[in-house]
Amino acid sequence: MACCLGSALLLLLLLLGSASSAGQNHCLDAAEACTADARCQWLRTEYVTQCLARSASGDCDLARCHRALRRFFSRGPPALTHALLFCQCTGTECAERRRQTFVPACAFVGSNPSPPSCLEILEACELSPVCRPRLLAFQASCAPAPDVCLRGQGPRCLRAYAGLMGTAVTPNYVDNASARVAPWCDCGVSGNRREECESFQGLFTRNRCLDGAMQAFDSGWPSILQEQLDSHQDPGHSLLQISSADQSLEGSSLLAILSVLALKPLL
Repeated sequence: MACCLGSALLLLLLLLGSASSAGQNHCLDAAEACTADARCQWLRTEYVTQCLARSASGDCDLARCHRALRRFFSRGPPALTHALLFCQCTGTECAERRRQTFVPACAFVGSNPSPPSCLEILEACELSPVCRPRLLAFQASCAPAPDVCLRGQGPRCLRAYAGLMGTAVTPNYVDNASARVAPWCDCGVSGNRREECESFQGLFTRNRCLDGAMQAFDSGWPSILQEQLDSHQDPGHSLLQISSADQSLEGSSLLAILSVLALKPLL
């Protein structure tokens, strides 16, 4: 019972925004903008539901969680999905919300209570037809060339980073005290391949082009969500108006639909 209650509270945390905090917390602004958009909210409810679900053994279904997360980023409005992913924070409350947005207990950590070797997840990615091209795109889009980040490189870098969400190397914010990101792995047991391991890890932890792109995203924040917010001022707009969404969304789980129906009065 306690487990179910905890999952429900996390679901509420992820799906609800606080109008009184809007404008003070960019991650809440992003959550509210997603809530106001039928497609974004439907896809977000789907990945939260899939990532919170537990099998009979008590483990999360990582494959379903990752698949729903990839759908969120591939089919959701980019302005909104990126706002949720790259919202900037000045306090720990905002940063913790940002860290928890994509259900890291499943999507990030999975069934590994301790971080595996980065070489292990790199090898898993290289064998995956989903992950490998996305990692190559991230490396190409976010790497300095040769010692500087190119003009206009930032948006491509952020798109490529978002493309890694829901893959074997899904990154996340590592704590609520910084904007540092990394996959769930370390290089403590990499042996004579430590340099290779740290080079891969450094794509996230020592990447000034990625850091700069994330900071630049925040500088354009006032205009990022305004068009989305303005488009939903019509009082007839409803969270359940999904006729414009892909027909494939009709196959979403009944639990996701019930979650939206139950939470709609609170949104």
